Amino acid sequence: MPSLNRRTLLAGAAATGALAATAAIAQDDVLTSEPDFTGKSILITGCSTGFGRLMAEDFARKGAKVFATMRNLPRTEASELEALAAAENLDLTVIEIDVTDDAQVAAGVARAEELADGAIDVLVNNAGISFGGPIEIQDMEATKLTFDTNVYGPHRMTRTVLPGMRAAKQGQIFNISSQLGRVILPSFGQYSPSKFALEAMSEQLAYELVPHGIDVTLIQPGGYPTMIWKNSNENSLALLERAEEKHTAGYPALIEPLGKRTGGGGSTDPMDVPNAIAEIIAMPAGTRPLRREVHPGPKPQMAINKVAAEVQVGWLGASGYGPWIKAVHNA
Repeated sequence: MPSLNRRTLLAGAAATGALAATAAIAQDDVLTSEPDFTGKSILITGCSTGFGRLMAEDFARKGAKVFATMRNLPRTEASELEALAAAENLDLTVIEIDVTDDAQVAAGVARAEELADGAIDVLVNNAGISFGGPIEIQDMEATKLTFDTNVYGPHRMTRTVLPGMRAAKQGQIFNISSQLGRVILPSFGQYSPSKFALEAMSEQLAYELVPHGIDVTLIQPGGYPTMIWKNSNENSLALLERAEEKHTAGYPALIEPLGKRTGGGGSTDPMDVPNAIAEIIAMPAGTRPLRREVHPGPKPQMAINKVAAEVQVGWLGASGYGPWIKAVHNA
C-alpha cells in the first residue's frame, strides 16, 4: 500500500518542512478573523429548519455559493429562504433533494455541480430523522426510514459527490452525527444504532479518502432546541398508534414519555454547530479533525473518541495502512 497522506498529496514532497509546521497549528490559532468562503461551493441537506437552515444562511453570508437542499418542494420554508437570499443578495440556491430518493440525489447533485461549474467543495450531510421508544416497538417501517435517512442518505450523497471531488483532488465531507452516535440512552429507538453506523461509515471513508485529499469530519452535537424534538414526537406518536400491544406491554415506563419530549437542549445556541463547521472549513487541509464534539454542557463521548483513536493508531499505525490512519488522527 502506498505511503500516502493528505499533507504530502496536497503540498508535495518538497513542502514537507512547511507541512510539519502547518500540522502543529493549534485550533485556536486557525481563525484570526471571520472566515471568507468566497469561491467555495457548499451543499447542505435538510435545510428546511434547524442546523441546516442556520448553516445555509450563515455560510452564504460568509460568501459561499450555497446549495440548500430539502424535500417536498414547493414548501413555505423554501420560499422564505429564497426570499431572504434575494433580500440580502446571497448566492444561495434551493434544490429539492430527498436523501432517501436515488433519482433526486443524482439530479440534485448534478444541478449543483452545474451551477458550481465543477465539483462541490463541501458536502454537509445534515438531514436526519428520529423515532422514540424501545427497540421492540420499532417496526420495520420506522427502522427502514431511520436508516434510510440517517445512514443510506449520507451514503447516497457522498457517493454522488465523490467522483467530482476526487477529480478535483480536494473536498470536505461533514456528517452530522450526535453524542448518541457514541453513547446510548434507552428509548431513543433506532436513532443511536443509525448514528453508530454513520460514525463507522464516516471513519472508514476518512481513511479511504486520504490519498485523494478529501477530509471527512463527524460533528457530534448534544441536545439543541431545534425542530428534531417536535418531529420526533410526531413520529413516535404515529409509531405508537400502529404498534401492537404484545410489543408495547413490557415497557410502560419507557413508552409513557413518548410524544412529550419538549425543549431538548434548553437554552443552548444551535449556531454552535454552524460555527464549529465554519472553523473546520477554514482549517488547513489535512489538519481537520475526524470528530468534533459540540455542546456547552457535558460531552460524554469525548473519552470514547480519544480511546478509539488511540486503538486505531496502535492497531494499524505500523501497518501498510499506517500513513492513512495517522493522517486522519493527526498522529
